Amino acid sequence: MDECEASEEVLYSDTMDQYRTFQMCERLLHHPAKLANQLLFQIPPDRQAMLIERYYAFDDLFVREVLGKKLSKGTKKDLDDTGKKKLQYLSFQDFAFCAGQLINHWTLGAVDNLMEDMDVDLDKEFLQDLKDLKILITDKDLLDQHKSLVCTALRGKTSAFNEMEANFKNLSRGLVNIAAKLINAKDVRDFFIDLVEKFIEPCRSDKWTSTDVNLYLTHYTNSAHILDTFKHQLVWTRYMGVIRSCILRMYHD
Repeated sequence: MDECEASEEVLYSDTMDQYRTFQMCERLLHHPAKLANQLLFQIPPDRQAMLIERYYAFDDLFVREVLGKKLSKGTKKDLDDTGKKKLQYLSFQDFAFCAGQLINHWTLGAVDNLMEDMDVDLDKEFLQDLKDLKILITDKDLLDQHKSLVCTALRGKTSAFNEMEANFKNLSRGLVNIAAKLINAKDVRDFFIDLVEKFIEPCRSDKWTSTDVNLYLTHYTNSAHILDTFKHQLVWTRYMGVIRSCILRMYHD
């Protein structure tokens, strides 16, 4: 108050005026398009844009906490709390990015251009098709062929090659089993913790860099297309495109 040379009464009165002005203005913010056409408030266009953006912006800390609480629901409270802690390092922006990937590639609206509105429900037919990917880990010959192709492509390109070769089967089982779990809609909520536990944590433990992860996932995805007896290429591409993008986004301290 000393800095602005105003009395407490003046500051209080001005503050209340601001609140009252906002209350009147808020009705227009419920319909942003009307804000530009109203005559009651003389607000420059750049200020209008700022008002709308801030009014509808998420508070990162609040949403991050809500996501955490959502993940901790259920009967297995202790296990879920552990999962919540493992996701603490992720920001709201990380979750939003990954959610955007799912919406843009795994929903009905992502594949049906005839739909007037974007359908954000996951494509159930696609989720059912994911079970076909299990052949990559249940067929021993296919698993060995996949490993051979990936390791041949990676040899000499990264200092983490030995760890990649040694852990290939475990990592592949982890990624393919995540796909199998997605068949059950109730298990979709485990998507983030599964990525962390099945892939990100093992790679961190072996000191992989983000470049290593990108290199591995690129060859892991592409090599499956060379497997003669693997017939589920479209589902594989659709699945791994999102998995790769999400892991690369989530792979940080």
